[in-house]
Amino acid sequence: MKNFLILSIILVPLLRICYAQRVVRDEAVTYQQQRMVYQQWDKNKFSPKPGFLSLNPYYWLTWGLFHPNYHKTDRRPLSATGPQTQRLAMVASMKTIDDRYKLHSDTVRNTALAEIANQSGTITGVDPLWQLYYKRQLDPVLNYSPSSILAGLSPQVSGKLISEGLYDWYRNELEILRERVNAAHTTDMDRGARIMAYHRLFLEYRKLAGVWSIRTSSAQSTIRMTAQQQRLKTGTIAVPAWTPGSDVQIARNVLAHVQ
Repeated sequence: MKNFLILSIILVPLLRICYAQRVVRDEAVTYQQQRMVYQQWDKNKFSPKPGFLSLNPYYWLTWGLFHPNYHKTDRRPLSATGPQTQRLAMVASMKTIDDRYKLHSDTVRNTALAEIANQSGTITGVDPLWQLYYKRQLDPVLNYSPSSILAGLSPQVSGKLISEGLYDWYRNELEILRERVNAAHTTDMDRGARIMAYHRLFLEYRKLAGVWSIRTSSAQSTIRMTAQQQRLKTGTIAVPAWTPGSDVQIARNVLAHVQ
């Protein structure tokens, strides 16, 4: 008996603690949790209910006095007009705006890069028109040398051009053209203006090359005529004697060609 009393003294407080810790199940709380989280907002599952002929006082005390029209309004966060749905819609809207800003910034960046590529003088070496045409046409200006200037000329003609200063004049003109071509090639400017500058310099080089060709031809003719005069003076060339018959033969040949 004494042991039973001791055991009762120990177990009774434990049973009270366990009973106090028991989870109380309230259908109203359960339905509200289900409605607010994932289930449909069902106004027929609100508790307390109206009861027979809507005479339940707890119903009117709860929903009529403290929470009027509560069960008629969908208050789920994920409802069509719920706060979470509005936040998700706003996030999607902000993402769309961010994507538009990004597209706009990318367009501005691509436009800026295209303008830089169009005007920068640091990447003109890869320009297709320069690589395919003007680089080859202006190569005698950019890479001239004494051997390239005097190529194909005899030593006598080269010596005459050098002694008369024509070689130095032509080399100075090429140097001026080369500086202008390098300036047009490296200066920041519009691609169209750069191409037009290439073309103008190319035309100037053609004129200069034509003048140089005339000067070299003139020097060759002068040297050849001087050599012939020297041979005439020394008697190394036989001059045919003149006879009256020769004039008659010349006249006949002229008339024959006219007829």
